[in-house]
Amino acid sequence: MRILLVEDDPEQLEPLHTALSHAGHIVDGVERGDDAQWLIGEKDYDLLILDWVIPGPSGLSLCQRYRQMGKTAPVLMLTAKDMTSNKVTGLDAGADDYLIKPVDVPELLARVRALGRRSPLWQGDVLSIADLTLNVTTMTVERRQVMVDLSGREFQLLEYFLRHPQQVLTRNQIEQALWEWRTEPESNAVTTLIRRLRNRLKGLDADDWIETVYGVGYRCKPPEMG
Repeated sequence: MRILLVEDDPEQLEPLHTALSHAGHIVDGVERGDDAQWLIGEKDYDLLILDWVIPGPSGLSLCQRYRQMGKTAPVLMLTAKDMTSNKVTGLDAGADDYLIKPVDVPELLARVRALGRRSPLWQGDVLSIADLTLNVTTMTVERRQVMVDLSGREFQLLEYFLRHPQQVLTRNQIEQALWEWRTEPESNAVTTLIRRLRNRLKGLDADDWIETVYGVGYRCKPPEMG
């Protein structure tokens, strides 16, 4: 999933960002409400994690604005405000869930998994094309009872291909989908990542499924779907 994480304390933002990234998510982490407000107008997210009290527009205001824009991705509020009235206010503003700080990381990841199932883009815990399956929880890919582990970025790339089966994806589309905001990939980053994924899929006899469409980009196309 692509997640917007808004937390004004760097000592809390960094470990949460790391944990979510290690779980296979693409995370845009920001400390200010105005940056978050710009991002929700420019990008599509599967989930928003919003601290309530931040510089600029508050997390509560961001949630309200997000819903006013007609966007429906789940919103998880993070806050030290633990009174029932505060929870009601957050839920009435459009939040789907509420987590009290300090945040327990395993609980956060469990909440994220649960909320991800509410996303309009949710396609299940397992994505597949032909007889190849990708488990989004374990970050493993399997074919003919052979299983291969993927790194975080390899998983994100294969997930992106499987969410756009047989579609030609340009380098720019891949960079925009897989790299976080304000992160500039090296010029050969996509080429290198494609090569790494093909090497992983070689163990499943599926390395030729990632096809180069010269002058355009790449697509995932099993031979039997040709």
